[in-house]
Order: sequence, then C-alpha cells, then structure tokens
Amino acid sequence: MDKVRGLKQLFIYCLFGVSMSSTLPVCAQQVRLDNLKEQFSKKNLFRINGGLAANGVFYTGDNSSRQPFMWVISGNVNISIYDQVNLPFSCNFNNLGNGYNYPTLPNRLSIHPSYKWVTAHIGDVSMSFSPYTLSGHQFTGAGLELKPENFPLKAQFMFGRLLKKTEYDSLNFGGIVAYKRMGYGVKLNYEKEKYLLGISMLHAHDDPESLKWKPDSLQIYPQSNLALSGEVTLKLLDNLTVNVEYGFSSLTRDMRLPSVKTDLGIWLLTRNTSTVQYHALKAGVNYLLKKNSIGLGYERIDPDYRTLGGYYFTNDFENFTFNYARPFWKDKINFSMNVGMQHDNLNRNKTEQTNRWVIAANLNIVPTDKLNCSVSYSSFQSYTNIRSQFDYINATNKYENQDTLDFTQLSQNVNINIGYNWAVEEVRSHNLNFNLSFQEAADKRGGIIAPGSASRFYNLAASYALLFVPSAIQLTASGNLTYNKMAGMEMITWGPNLGASSKFLKNKMTVGVSSSYNVSSNSGIRTGSVFNARGNVVMRFFKHHTANISVVYQNRDVPVKPVASDFTTTLNYAYSF
Repeated sequence: MDKVRGLKQLFIYCLFGVSMSSTLPVCAQQVRLDNLKEQFSKKNLFRINGGLAANGVFYTGDNSSRQPFMWVISGNVNISIYDQVNLPFSCNFNNLGNGYNYPTLPNRLSIHPSYKWVTAHIGDVSMSFSPYTLSGHQFTGAGLELKPENFPLKAQFMFGRLLKKTEYDSLNFGGIVAYKRMGYGVKLNYEKEKYLLGISMLHAHDDPESLKWKPDSLQIYPQSNLALSGEVTLKLLDNLTVNVEYGFSSLTRDMRLPSVKTDLGIWLLTRNTSTVQYHALKAGVNYLLKKNSIGLGYERIDPDYRTLGGYYFTNDFENFTFNYARPFWKDKINFSMNVGMQHDNLNRNKTEQTNRWVIAANLNIVPTDKLNCSVSYSSFQSYTNIRSQFDYINATNKYENQDTLDFTQLSQNVNINIGYNWAVEEVRSHNLNFNLSFQEAADKRGGIIAPGSASRFYNLAASYALLFVPSAIQLTASGNLTYNKMAGMEMITWGPNLGASSKFLKNKMTVGVSSSYNVSSNSGIRTGSVFNARGNVVMRFFKHHTANISVVYQNRDVPVKPVASDFTTTLNYAYSF
C-alpha cells in the first residue's frame, strides 16, 4: 500500500514538474461561491484525482503508410480546492512526439453567490431577459436575480461592459474593431395564478471617444440602442391560455449625428437621422378540450430587427403554427402533429421571396409492457419566387405580370419502429426490434422535377438479443439493408452482424467477440464487400486498475483493387485515483 502511495506521489510530482516547463494560452474557468459555509467546513482543502494510461498498437496489413507499432503514455492530474477551483494538469508521450499543458490564471472569471432567493452574477457573465432585448450576450459587470418563492414579483438587473474597445490593427487584416460598449437592463415579472405580466428593458451605448482612430471607412460607427419588451399571459379559463409578447428596438447607428426631437416621451430614447426602429410580435393560444390539446401560434419580426444585447437575430419573417395532441385507448396510443408556415420579404423589396411549409406527425402505440410501436412523419417544402432586377428596370406598368423563376425544395421522412421484449422466469431475456426509415428529396423548377435532383433512401434494420441472466451471457444478431436511388444510380448495401459477450470472475472480466459482413452494389454491379472480426477482453483489478486487449481483423474485397486485409492488436493499461 505504501508503495502504491509513493508511486502516486512520484507521478504527481513528475507531472507537475514537466507541466511547469512550458506555457499555453490562457483559458477560461468559472468559479462558484454557492454554499460557502458547507464548502469551507470540509476538512480537505485539496482534493486530487487523475490517472495514468499506457497504450500499444500493433499493426500488420496491406496499408504500407501505417506504422507497424505505436505507443502512447498519457497522464492527467486535477487539483480541486474546496471543490470550487480546479487546476488540471496533463501530459502525453508517444513515439511521434510529446506534449503537455497546465492551468494558468483565467482571463475570464465569474462568481455566482446565492443566498435563499437572491443570486448574484459577478465578473464575465451572461443573462437573458427576452429574445427581443437581452438574449444571452456576455458582459463584464454584475447581475442580480431576485426570485422570492411565495411572492408574485420577480426581478432581474444587469450592468456592465458589453464590448471592450479594440483598436484598428493594420497588421491584422480582417480583425475585429469595436468601440467600448456599456449597457444596463432590467426585467420584471409579476405572476399570479390567472395571469403573468412581464417587462424587460436594455439600454446600451458605445463610447465615441474610446478609440483613437475612428473606423468610419470600415462602416463601424458608435451606436446606441434602447430595446423594450412586454409579455402578457392570461389563463382565461381552466383550459384556455393566451400569451402575447411584443418587442421594440430603437437603434441609432451613429450617435455623433445631431439628435432630433421625439414625441414618444421616453427619456432614454434619443434619435437622429441614423435611428431605425424595429418591431416584433409573438402570440399563442393553447386550449385543452377534454384530452385534446390544441395550439395556435403567430410570430412576426421586422426585417433587420436586432438589438445590442444579442449576437444573432433571425428576422424578416412571419410564422404561423398549429399543433395538436391527444391520447387514445386508455393512454396507450398517443398522437401529436405540428404544422407551420413561414415566409420572408415582409417589406416586399427583395428580388426573391421564400415560403416554407413544415408538417410533422408522431404516433406512439404501447399496447402492452412488452410491445411498443412508433411511427413518425415529417415533410418540408421550401418555395422561392425569384424576380430579376431587370423586371423593375424595364417595367412600363407596375401592375403588369413579370416573368419569374419558381424554385421549390421538397423533402419528406418516414420512420417506423417496432420493439418487442419478453423474459422467461428471470432466466432468459429476449429483445426483438425492427426499424424502417424512408427519406425523399427533390428540387422542382417551374413545376417540373429538376433532372438528377430526386433522391430516395430506404433503410431496414432488424436485431435480436438473448441474455442469459444468471451467467451474464449475451448473444446478438442483426441485419441491415439500405437502398439509395439518386442521379440515375441505384446503390444497395446489405449484411449481417453477430456478437457474443460474457462476464467472468465476479464481473471483473468481460470477454466479447463480434463479426460483420456487408456487400455493396451499384445498378446491379457489385462494388465491394467488407468482412470484420473483433475480439476484446477487459479486466478490472485492485479497484483502480484496468487492462484491455482488443484484436480487429478486416478483409476488403473491391473488384478494381487487390484484396486487402488488416490485423490490429491494441493493448491498454489504465490506473485512476
């Protein structure tokens, strides 16, 4: 025991010494200060864990570019301080080279202390108020969440730097240039049993004097933004719920321009000739009629809608959705479906407009504890109407019908799965499974399927597993068949798989063997076959030690090439503490 402890200490010291001999880029690490009293009351200040592994790979075969032998020795140690701060060390050596890394002081640090219903976020953190105001943008500063359990009012606050200044660097072509950006925001929710009222606000602005060189030639200007959102959820009846959310964003693209008067009376809202305003609306109705669940949804977001509180915004679309779900036959059958329609080009000023239809349906049947079936279907259709710019240039009458190009993408998927399992007096366990999937896709132009664009894919899989419970012996058999038709080609791949595994020595040793064979053809012509045979033995001993040996043989028969075979043996030893 003392020898093992001595080896463990020696390994840690050696790894630490090797790690301190080089430097790596700074990495981020999050530090939490929840439940400090319980954490600091622990007796162990440091907790150390890690591992050491050695691998050897022996190869013989027809691949001359592969090395006949390769070895790898790797190790890792993690030092945990009060289970709050982690210091990871790692190294690896092999016959091709070596590498190591160690922790450095974090360049991003955040702490999240909490007490009862109060939580603070300090440092480099992110918060989300609404998809139309503050939506996951990281900032350096502080945030506060007040969520009392038995009080209807919940509040969130934030203040900090959204962007740090980044000067223009002529040597770094394509590098980021940014003004220093500060922001603050608040979100309030008032929730009762029958309703919920919520508002959120974000105000962000750049510092025009933060950069020495003004990057106007790069079309980068100091901006300011006021984003507001309001949310209402009403439970009109016991089974009827209505929710509406409205978003407003006023974005000033260049703060330096002279301001103009606004009649809105909002003191945070400043406007000039570069100010643009965006609107967003999302509404939904959900109705429960006995066991029927019916939902309607609507969302509209103005073109170019964005705020300074998010990284990416999906805009310029109008979306309609419908969903329905119901259980049948004493809840043994469940059916659900979703239908959606979306289109863009809300301002009708683009040369193309895209309309999308999405349909999805699911049917799940569980007649007994042994049998389960599921069927799913989905369909996607994207329709694009493209109008040439010359239609606008050469038009003599704005009401005349212009020639357009219609382009439609079609795809649909079907999946059927049947599973059946049964046991014989807890001695043997059987599992039988069938799966069929179908995918189809095509491009249509002018109402005609484009040549070579249609494709169909079928996959049929069946598997059977037999487990002898007392002896922990498992036998498996499966088969797979795929059929793919596209661009005038018909590709078929099929093949069986067999496997067996068992445990010995009180489950300390696992032995497994498997084999597979598959054949491929294209338009009736055989293109190749592959045979695989695998075997492995895993042994666990002395609690922290694991040894593994695996053997893989592969034979490839391709008509246009000589028959090739490979034989690979892998030895592995691992120690963890």
